[in-house]
Amino acid sequence: MKVIFLQDVKGQGKKGEIKDLSEGYVRNFLLPRGLAKEATDSNVKTLDAQKRSEEKRKEQEKQEAQELAEKLKELTVKIKGKAGEGGRLFGAISSKQVAQALEEQFKIKVDKRKLEMDAIRALGVTQIKVKLHNEVTTTLKVHVVEE
Repeated sequence: MKVIFLQDVKGQGKKGEIKDLSEGYVRNFLLPRGLAKEATDSNVKTLDAQKRSEEKRKEQEKQEAQELAEKLKELTVKIKGKAGEGGRLFGAISSKQVAQALEEQFKIKVDKRKLEMDAIRALGVTQIKVKLHNEVTTTLKVHVVEE
């Protein structure tokens, strides 16, 4: 009996897969638990439509990430910090502070977890990697000035 998996089932298949399984297993285990549904023509067409819309959504997300990457590449975020001798900061600038400054100065909201950086501990300009999407990475300049 052909079924479409609605969820991942260990040892059998992943969500969205179409597989031919024994009728007893399907009727007694998969269907009652809502793990799969029968692969009728209408269900297969619905699955194809869902896959196409998911691909379209992912492509749109990637496009938006690329546009944001182009913007971020041009920007320099300024952050004030207290510093001692030799330009060493008292404390450090974290990814949270960089994300907040980016939102305050340029109205661009970026999650702090997307900023791949160590804490900034000195004055000056620092390049930070920003991973906006699985395939889209850019750099952002952070300029730390003395208060």
